[in-house]
Amino acid sequence: MIQSIDRAAKILGLLQGARRLGISELAAALELPPSTVHGLVKSLQAHGLVAQESSGNRYMLGPALLKLSSVYLDTLDVRARAMRWMHELSRRTGYATRLGVNLLGEVLIIHHDRRPDGTEQMPETGLNLPAHASALGKVLLAYNPEFENDVLSKPLAEFTGETITNPAVLRSQLEEVRKNALGLEYEEAVIGEASIAAPVYDESGTVIAVLSVVLSASEWPASEATVRELRDAAWTISRELGASVWSSQGAR
Repeated sequence: MIQSIDRAAKILGLLQGARRLGISELAAALELPPSTVHGLVKSLQAHGLVAQESSGNRYMLGPALLKLSSVYLDTLDVRARAMRWMHELSRRTGYATRLGVNLLGEVLIIHHDRRPDGTEQMPETGLNLPAHASALGKVLLAYNPEFENDVLSKPLAEFTGETITNPAVLRSQLEEVRKNALGLEYEEAVIGEASIAAPVYDESGTVIAVLSVVLSASEWPASEATVRELRDAAWTISRELGASVWSSQGAR
């Protein structure tokens, strides 16, 4: 591993989301001299990967990452094959839909289709969700033992009063996910929001992504018709990726 690249990647990781940190804060987190971190940050800034506040000494992620992330998303076959089916799922259910994958221990939303009712909604493609507090994440955890063990080996952050922070309770839920091929979440990450999610398989039978429908808490629980539409869409996307079976046990 090349040390400077490893350190630069860690800096980007520390700045992910909306975080803004100064050199001293980054140095403390990395346990490195401030002078070393300053040089790394300035190199990243020169390439647009990090930006400095216009009035201050803190740094944030830079605009070049947006271009790189767009290129990355465009290379994902699962996203390309899922987009029209997600749009149809949103149209048929009246709800927003998300497609997520595991990225660095969190759930990355690689495509978001808004509710078709014309309400104002924030675009979510490129955002991260906590694995243990989202329907997308619970499905990814349930079908990836290594990911599950990694997440459950650390304290589970509490986002709302409904967030599951007890590993035993979460493991029990993951068993239900494997049994039913369906992940559920009610106000665990965001108050007022709930969702259901189903796995998307590739040709090898591996769960490579997860499809979800997003409801308001007042619309919970999802109707049987909505669950059926979600399952059908996940199965259709899986077939387009070469999967021959789909279910909690790998057979439809």
